[in-house]
Amino acid sequence: MTIRCPSCTVRSWRMDDGPSLMRHANCRDIWLNVRDIFPSPYTEEAATEWLTYVTAAQPETNFAITIDDEVIGGIGFEIKDDVNRYSAEVGYWLGKDYWGRGIATEALKAISRHAFHSFALIRLFALPFADNEASCRVLEKAGYTREALLRSNAVKDGIVKDQCVYALLDGA
Repeated sequence: MTIRCPSCTVRSWRMDDGPSLMRHANCRDIWLNVRDIFPSPYTEEAATEWLTYVTAAQPETNFAITIDDEVIGGIGFEIKDDVNRYSAEVGYWLGKDYWGRGIATEALKAISRHAFHSFALIRLFALPFADNEASCRVLEKAGYTREALLRSNAVKDGIVKDQCVYALLDGA
């Protein structure tokens, strides 16, 4: 899958993405704003494990964010199950050198359209840490609406954190 955006491309992961993935993902400032499953340090072994997983996954729901075919970030969604089977949680990260350029917003808009078009979804949502103002702005600029504040909902790096709930509804 390939989606061209004005300043980046969102495309399927490839096994040869390891070096650029490691270069941009191996950053504590990124790790502080993502789930603990995202490794730190981001080693060659971690990159190989991730790329093996995502290149085999069906359906494909995780994608690379690239510029000039170099991975500078990742974006994807996890389709929920049971009564939430028409909802998916979105997540993304971007290499620190690319922060503040609107790239994450473009990628999120593109992947949101793809998710609604390709799957029987009625709702996409995200749970950024409340103190991650940049990610909250990305979601808002991509059309997501803040629905709630989940107080003391997560622990990251030993710190209890609030999370926001942002959502985008199909057709919104």
